[in-house]
Amino acid sequence: MQPEPIAPDSPGAVLRLVRSGQAASRSDIARLTHVSASTAATRVEALIGLGFLHETGAGRSRGGRRPRVLELRTDAGVVAAADLGAHHATLAVFDLGGTLLAEHELPMDIADGPERVLGWVVEQVGALAEDRAPLRGLTVGVPGPVDFRAGRVVSPSRMPGWNGADVPALARAFTDVPVLVENDANLMALGEFAASPSEHLVFLKAGSGIGCGVIASGQLHRGARGAAGDISHAPVSDQQDVPCSCGRTGCLDAVASGAALARRLAEAGFDVHGTTDVVRIARDAEPVSARMFRDAGRATADVLATIVNFFNPDTLVLGGQLSQAEPYVANIRSTLYERCLPMAVEKLVIEPSRAGRLAGVIGGGHLMLEHLFDPARVNALVS
Repeated sequence: MQPEPIAPDSPGAVLRLVRSGQAASRSDIARLTHVSASTAATRVEALIGLGFLHETGAGRSRGGRRPRVLELRTDAGVVAAADLGAHHATLAVFDLGGTLLAEHELPMDIADGPERVLGWVVEQVGALAEDRAPLRGLTVGVPGPVDFRAGRVVSPSRMPGWNGADVPALARAFTDVPVLVENDANLMALGEFAASPSEHLVFLKAGSGIGCGVIASGQLHRGARGAAGDISHAPVSDQQDVPCSCGRTGCLDAVASGAALARRLAEAGFDVHGTTDVVRIARDAEPVSARMFRDAGRATADVLATIVNFFNPDTLVLGGQLSQAEPYVANIRSTLYERCLPMAVEKLVIEPSRAGRLAGVIGGGHLMLEHLFDPARVNALVS
């Protein structure tokens, strides 16, 4: 079912004009929405009454009285985001304008299960937001598939106890603010888009696991239920003897992820306990390990080549810890140029993440702000 269209002069649409910088005064709003000055004033007063806007100073005169400047009330609350990994979490709070106020990274075990982890997340973001404006919303990023509309985690291979978890419903035991849940690679794509906008962007998250987020025409592309971009279980043709946690064999995650490389390096006699050690070994340029990194990069690029040929992005961003492993990255680049159509890669920009380790929480903050300021939601509050 398609949502009801938003009237261009509705309070929600007016707020969007101010947030985007298109309107900075009541007269701007009247001009852009083609309504009378009194109607524009009514919309503004409603938004001021709800705490969304305030008026500051005086703007530039266009021949008459100088208009008062409308601004978003960025100090009226904060939003929080948690980017959960297998054994750590990055947490952050933002003001209502999207400015990062505080962040930190803490150890955490996703296998503790949704109730315990979500309770811990709410406690930690509460401490991070302490002495600031009230918390208005929380986004939780998880390393597994998410049905975004239903708010449920679906068949995650690295999150024992989370299958079917209704994250917003479970979080209501700990907080009464809106809670959203999203796949971590999708949030990283949003975070990267916020840091460096690109109309058609693919974000590769290569850490202990492998994921992918897609920005299409400036919007996060989830597909019908949320599975768009999930390349972790795409088959790698020449690796059918490698078992995967999903029950199949030859999946990209089982062949080329940080966890897979850590396992293979340990079997080869290296002192390795996780992806951080994998990246450290990659810097040594030791021949046996270098071959493993080249193979992993080539396998990853084989899957990405299909995406690049099909979707034709203008930017491919490489994120996650493995993006710091030069042999891995070099073989992704060379294999893509070898396997992709010339037109698909002629102007393709392949670059490391600009948002870095904060990409997921930046995307989470952005997602919650878009939810809070959704025109339909704002209109419902006004009415």
